Amino acid sequence: MPNNTIYDVIIVGGGPAGLSASLYAARALLSVLVIELGLPGGQAFNTDAIANYPGFPGEITGPELTQRMEEQARSFGAEFVTAEVTQFAPEQRVWACTTTEGVFRSKTLIVAAGAAPRRLAVPGEAEFTGAGVSYCATCDGAFYRQKEVVVVGGGDAAIQEAIFLTRFADRVTVVHRRDELRATAVLREKAFRNGKIDFRWNTVLEEITGSTKVEAVVLRDVTGGKVETFKTDGVFIYVGTRPNTDFLPAEIKRDRQGYIITDAAMETGLPGVFAAGDIRQKLLRQIVTAVSDGATAAVAAADYVDNW
Repeated sequence: MPNNTIYDVIIVGGGPAGLSASLYAARALLSVLVIELGLPGGQAFNTDAIANYPGFPGEITGPELTQRMEEQARSFGAEFVTAEVTQFAPEQRVWACTTTEGVFRSKTLIVAAGAAPRRLAVPGEAEFTGAGVSYCATCDGAFYRQKEVVVVGGGDAAIQEAIFLTRFADRVTVVHRRDELRATAVLREKAFRNGKIDFRWNTVLEEITGSTKVEAVVLRDVTGGKVETFKTDGVFIYVGTRPNTDFLPAEIKRDRQGYIITDAAMETGLPGVFAAGDIRQKLLRQIVTAVSDGATAAVAAADYVDNW
């Protein structure tokens, strides 16, 4: 698949940041290649209902929104390839991206590889992933019809997915280490009104047990230390994310959590390399901020290409 083409910009990642960047770059008449490991859309693709994206009163699904973004970028000439980027490095005046489909070259790079769900790192988590442990209610919720599940976390993602899971499960128990949710007020109130959702406050999950699939979790009350075994059919984990930065060269500066440090123009400090979206150090990680980052990075990349 790789050829002798030197693209104006290669975008690593096809989530909202990458899709926005591809649209803005293609509209600026740059040659654009988006390299995405899976389906375009990133984490947003796995979101059942998006109610806070401007211009869509009510709700829109993640797949519908991100598919529209992809179609729009393609309509202006952006190219897409399914591959994993394993590294990139300078090669004379261009950047060479080594992928599982070969090497692609470009004048600029926009790193928009996003972030992945953070693991709890408790006994049983790895063993039962795919056998009762999940990080995506939209993907796996239908497997839990008339069953009982546990959701770990108290932020927007955890509560939104807990609400979604009540479409299938008879009981959803939210386990949160604090005594109040971090989710937005709208989601909190919606969850509190849902008769299928219970809450275990000041509680952490310490172990996931079972034979061939999840059968129970071990919970500990952080205030009194009481430990109990709680029966459940599934565990959905939403305790934050970690940036997908393993393929990056050491020269790209990152904070202590591994997120890329950029300036206001999304520049990373390496010439012609920009970053956008959840992979970047920032206050708010939402679709709307990812799209903004992508647009900014594309405009900055276009300026760089003009002076290449």
